[in-house]
Amino acid sequence: MALLETSQLDIHIGTTRVCHQLALHLNAGERWAILGRNGAGKTTLLHTLAGLRRPDSGAVRLGGKPVETLPRRRIARQVGVLLQDHLDAFPASVMETVLIGRHPYLGALQWEGPEDYALARAALLAVGLDEMENRNVATLSGGERRRLGIATLLTQDPALWLLDEPTNHLDVHQQIRILDLLQSRSQAEQKTLLLVMHDLNLALRYCDRFLLLFGAGETAQGSADEVLTRPVLERLYGHPMHALDGPRGPVWLPE
Repeated sequence: MALLETSQLDIHIGTTRVCHQLALHLNAGERWAILGRNGAGKTTLLHTLAGLRRPDSGAVRLGGKPVETLPRRRIARQVGVLLQDHLDAFPASVMETVLIGRHPYLGALQWEGPEDYALARAALLAVGLDEMENRNVATLSGGERRRLGIATLLTQDPALWLLDEPTNHLDVHQQIRILDLLQSRSQAEQKTLLLVMHDLNLALRYCDRFLLLFGAGETAQGSADEVLTRPVLERLYGHPMHALDGPRGPVWLPE
């Protein structure tokens, strides 16, 4: 059984069709990238898979059960979502924020215990924020806040990670550091990753499966050899593309 699957999935944004009759199967340990132009509906699709938005038709199933029938606490124990941007409506410290990842496992009036704090500190260490646990989140840079979002998901420890542009605001070193971290967790613990990506070459470096959104509901999916060809990429992005030989395989550049 797939960890998450869709059948006959139709999604629209106004008059724009994101996907039509989409059948998607996400299995344990797979690393997927969603690729497409701006406005193709990548974020909307991600939100639909997370159960944050209802599809126009079709089904999304988590562990074989329709996602809309599952309690939000149960979904949160299985699915972690990183949104494009973070809205911190109230003052909070870095530690208070990263501990949000433990909320699905706590009772209504239960406080975090030593084990929760240990998981949170390990997550902050993994993303390089271990010396900032008492900082107010409002004082963080955009890149530091992004890494805190990743740390919160590490603390949550779901089986499926739905990440909307996880490298937003990160410099080159931090992009590689964070994506290396996600890849290692996926490989070691059979975590499933689905990443909305704008950097084609990072997607190719870290993902083994790809879902392409062409617009007007048309999609394609498969391995890099199957779908990341020059004709397909030029149609996907509407721009001439050229491949160079890189140390880890082909590197795609716009002409």
